[in-house]
Amino acid sequence: MQVSILCCLFRSLHMFRIVYFSLPFYGTMVAAAIFSATTTYAAVGTEKPRPPLSNRVLPASRTKKNPVKTEQILVTGLSRSSALTRPAGQTTYSSDRNSFANQVSQSVADMVVTIPGVSFTQGNGPRDTNVSIRGSGDRQSWGLKNIQVLEDGFPMTQPDGTARADLIDPHAYQGVDVFEGPASTLYGNYAINGAINFRTRKGTDIHGLELGSDFGSFGMFNNYATLGFGNRHYDLMIFGSDVRGNGFIANSRYNTSTENMRLRVNLTSSDRLILKFVNNVTDAFLPARLSLNQYRANPYQRGCTNASSAAAGCASVNLLANGRYGAKVAMSPEEAGLGRFDRRTVVGLRWEHDFNSYTTWRNQFTYDQRHIDQPTSPMAYVGPYNSYNVSSDITNHAELAGRALETFAGVSFDYLDFGSQTYNVMPLGGATRGAMSSESYGHQWNLGARFQEDWHFAPDWHIVAGLGGTYSDIGATETLYGYSAMGRSQRAITANRFYFNLAPEGALIYTPSKNWTLHTRVGTAYGTPSSPNLFITPQGEYGNNTQLKSQTSVGIDLGADWHPSSAISIQATGFYEFYKNELVSQSAGVNTVGSYTFNAPASEHRGVVLGVEWKPLPKMLPGGRVKLSYTYDNQVYTNYTEVLSNSTLSRSFSRKGHYIPGVIPNFLNARFLYDQPDGLLEGLGGYAEVTWRDSYWLDNANRLKAPGYALLNLEMHYDPPARFGWAHRLHWYFEVQNVANQTYIAGATNISDKLQSDGQQAGAATLINSTGSIYAGSPRAYFGGVRIRF
Repeated sequence: MQVSILCCLFRSLHMFRIVYFSLPFYGTMVAAAIFSATTTYAAVGTEKPRPPLSNRVLPASRTKKNPVKTEQILVTGLSRSSALTRPAGQTTYSSDRNSFANQVSQSVADMVVTIPGVSFTQGNGPRDTNVSIRGSGDRQSWGLKNIQVLEDGFPMTQPDGTARADLIDPHAYQGVDVFEGPASTLYGNYAINGAINFRTRKGTDIHGLELGSDFGSFGMFNNYATLGFGNRHYDLMIFGSDVRGNGFIANSRYNTSTENMRLRVNLTSSDRLILKFVNNVTDAFLPARLSLNQYRANPYQRGCTNASSAAAGCASVNLLANGRYGAKVAMSPEEAGLGRFDRRTVVGLRWEHDFNSYTTWRNQFTYDQRHIDQPTSPMAYVGPYNSYNVSSDITNHAELAGRALETFAGVSFDYLDFGSQTYNVMPLGGATRGAMSSESYGHQWNLGARFQEDWHFAPDWHIVAGLGGTYSDIGATETLYGYSAMGRSQRAITANRFYFNLAPEGALIYTPSKNWTLHTRVGTAYGTPSSPNLFITPQGEYGNNTQLKSQTSVGIDLGADWHPSSAISIQATGFYEFYKNELVSQSAGVNTVGSYTFNAPASEHRGVVLGVEWKPLPKMLPGGRVKLSYTYDNQVYTNYTEVLSNSTLSRSFSRKGHYIPGVIPNFLNARFLYDQPDGLLEGLGGYAEVTWRDSYWLDNANRLKAPGYALLNLEMHYDPPARFGWAHRLHWYFEVQNVANQTYIAGATNISDKLQSDGQQAGAATLINSTGSIYAGSPRAYFGGVRIRF
């Protein structure tokens, strides 16, 4: 029964996408207008829980006619939200829809670019953005690593720590909250650097139908639609988009479709059901990552279609001619047909029950299937990853010694079942599969519990204490196949690993006035290896790496929020984090099966995060604002010895005091915004944006750096005021990215150091030719868009 309901839901959304994206654009608008005109508008807003009597403000008597002295009264109530969506004591930064809704918004990068402490690099595909909190994922080649990702409170990180940004079309979202620093107390395994919660739009805010189109350079075209309705009994949001483009690098054309839905139903005054559905299909061709030398010669891989007559700086892959053994043929990514052809489907259901006005119980189930077909190198990776997540938690508001006390407690269990195969890619085009080179079957599950107390022990003070723990089980068998003229051989590597980790935390918050909030926190976190980490050797080949340990961290935050006036707001946080057995990955080259992961016994991360919003001339120029985010991130090894080998010898090298590669030490985003608040040009606005990324090391020996860059972007938009009648429903924008047409590196993975024949480490002149690292960023690009509301 459940399967049939989900199938019907998926088919309905699929039909909606087909109908919308196959009709002529203006015909769709007319149909939407008729629909809107014949639909009775529901009442907006939802019923809010009544606060206790002690927190209510009674109405003033109407019999008094004499003027009385006025005073400010703060009305407080009880929040229904879980600690997972508003963690007390955690350093938190947010970005709301007004920061990204007026621009092209191609990926999650457009949502988080203004958030202090968050950086991003280009992954494998158009929307596969590597989002990083305090450097958590800068050194990864794909996905969102070392963080827990939620959407509307539902988990988007699978039990092996894998989350991807392909699902995210910013048009569907109201905002994003980033919880920075070690966060395993509440979020469990893999929340080593924090967590992110994406918030989709509410149906009551949409209140009808929105249709839009984005278009621009390199053949980019995105059609999207959002439907939303709601009242005190329900809230429904349905979103669908289809984006396609040719890309600015050879063999990077793509087509990605996304459906997103959230439905809340108030069954009774005490019971609510929330249904969540997300589906994404990614069909993207993929260029090969370059060496720094290739990037400098040919960043966009032009003239690289045929490997036999390729221009200088072109990348190629070496494919087995017969798909099994023997001679290899060099082919370009386009000739080979490299790409990613993946699907991801997430379905979640949450029941919330109020025992009374002080206690809420939440029970949640999420099913998440990730199915991959990825001929991204000389190997093609195929297989389903099915995961299940069940959680239950309770939030209680009480008093201790006459002061407010909030208690949160919960348990969770998640399970991943996977079966994947790896095939040799043959030089026949279209990513033709040859013989199977390996297959892996296994599971990973995590059983966790969490507890947190938030006590307002004095009028201006509250203290937070918590404890979380997770037991993890990883069981997998990797079967490796070898081929020769004599036939096929095989060997199996088995991993059975068990991990138990605890994460206590404590925080103190002091609010001496409405303009100041001071906070300090000691947090802890952990992250176990995932099964792919256990089977790749330092040479980038399949083998035994099953000795990996969990990484753990202890972090100290000290920060302040200062609002000296309505014209300026400042958030600043300093952090110092101590890591044990930190998991670091590095690429062994483009013609290998994957990145090698190792434990660094001890390392430290320290830095400063700063966010500023300022209205410099609130009276003379009320529509002008400045928005600034800056992060300094210094990460070093304090205990790590690396062994390098060549064909005749091996040597050990201490990396103590060396910078951890792949981490951007300084990054800055500054926006200068203006929106005309009134007059003839009311609704006209725009911004100039400067983004600066510092240079950073690519290898453990700190011999080779990826150069930094600075970009200038310009945007202009227009929202006609309400007095213009039907035209008020229109929105348009125009944007120029990379105005100065800078050539820059959008993503670079770590590379392996090399041992020369004389026993010395290779220098930059050698490492500059290490492939499998670099993707170039976009040259100057122009985008425009229009959106209409019904």
